[in-house]
Amino acid sequence: MAQRRILHDEYFKKAKAEGYLARSAYKLKEIQERHHLLRAGKSVVDLGCAPGSWLQVASQIVGPKGLVVGIDLQPVAQEIAPNVRTIEGDIFKTDPTALLPDPDAKFDIVLSDMAPNTSGHGDDALSVRLCRRVLELLPALLAPRGACVMKVLEGSGYSELLKDCQRLFSRAKGLKPKASRDASREIFIVAEGYKGTVSVPITPPPKPPPGWGRP
Repeated sequence: MAQRRILHDEYFKKAKAEGYLARSAYKLKEIQERHHLLRAGKSVVDLGCAPGSWLQVASQIVGPKGLVVGIDLQPVAQEIAPNVRTIEGDIFKTDPTALLPDPDAKFDIVLSDMAPNTSGHGDDALSVRLCRRVLELLPALLAPRGACVMKVLEGSGYSELLKDCQRLFSRAKGLKPKASRDASREIFIVAEGYKGTVSVPITPPPKPPPGWGRP
């Protein structure tokens, strides 16, 4: 238990010292160090972007010639950078074309650090549903050969979700960054080489999760 508290303190203090809005910035930074998905001049959409730490990391890497668009149920209180714009909205209701930088241009990378409002019961299934919503949005948002990074809670439905990602992309694998808490079941699916033409059957539950955000 003491070990987990030390880990939390390390990344929490580091985020404060380096000006990031949340410790989750270091999860994306590690994924970037391993996979180099983000590059200067690229366009990125962050689904579930509040409080804005992933926007900060993406903005720094894509630079002034790149673009980062974020959407969340909650507003992003802090202005990030000139190359970042945010929308307050629900990914289950918002028209995905409203996120596009241009009607004829799709994003190079789709990011999602979303998590359901956790209750301790069925959280993994709700998390998978959020990820399946991301997959539903890919044809409208992601350019062919693009990449996707999304968080999911390991448990019910994870294996099937990963297999579907492997059908949609040339490569897809799970990764748990060091900045994730030891007790957390979160894992990030990192997928590269979007095929764009492969359809994956989606079986939604009767209604979408009651809420989502970053716990």
